[in-house]
Amino acid sequence: MPYREQQLLNNEIYHVILRGLDDNLIFKDTDDYYRGIFSIYEFNNAIPVNIWKRRKQRIKEKAGLGPTSPARELLVDILAFCFMPNHIHLLLRQRIDNGITKFMTKVGTGYGGYFNRKYNRKGYVFQNRFLSVLIEDDNQLKVVFVYIHSNPISLIEPNWKEEGIENPEEVIHFLENFKWSSYSDYIGRETFPSVIEREFILKVIDGEDRCKEFVEDWIKYKKELRKFDNKFRDIILE
Repeated sequence: MPYREQQLLNNEIYHVILRGLDDNLIFKDTDDYYRGIFSIYEFNNAIPVNIWKRRKQRIKEKAGLGPTSPARELLVDILAFCFMPNHIHLLLRQRIDNGITKFMTKVGTGYGGYFNRKYNRKGYVFQNRFLSVLIEDDNQLKVVFVYIHSNPISLIEPNWKEEGIENPEEVIHFLENFKWSSYSDYIGRETFPSVIEREFILKVIDGEDRCKEFVEDWIKYKKELRKFDNKFRDIILE
């Protein structure tokens, strides 16, 4: 049940990281990722949520067979997210007192219960405490935006943080098609548009095209930086 002792402030933005216990996998297949997406959407609600009832209700809503759901009372604005096999990155703006802590507790308990039932296990799925970092200005926000959405690079280039990016074109294509982050929504592909609130970051970064350019420029910079590091290393070794 992830929690945070330090009180977080309303209307402030935080980069939040939630890891699996002992860095164990928390997403083992596609269904787990979909359930994770479903969880961060449904549990972003101050009103108690019964997942099973909500799933049935949403099916009826789509079929036009039932009343629409009452308006949710959001705990946070989800500005960005990225699901990795053993951890989650979230960019959250707190809307109500203790909103982030309540949200993370709901997600941890709800998804953890699903995970334990599915895999016939007991105990915690996530580490007890989530990490949160206050975003203090627009520059930091832009850096965190890139950091969150570049995390999946390690799935195809495991050593990129130490050695730089080897194939930037492949990396760019991979990130654009990586389904379990909000990046595709920010570049106009609308994968999970109802989950995130895009407008604030789009305004800060100046639109979908600039979001794409911002990430791609950073990837290409990492490639050039690797070339420089290798050249410098060769000079030293001569």
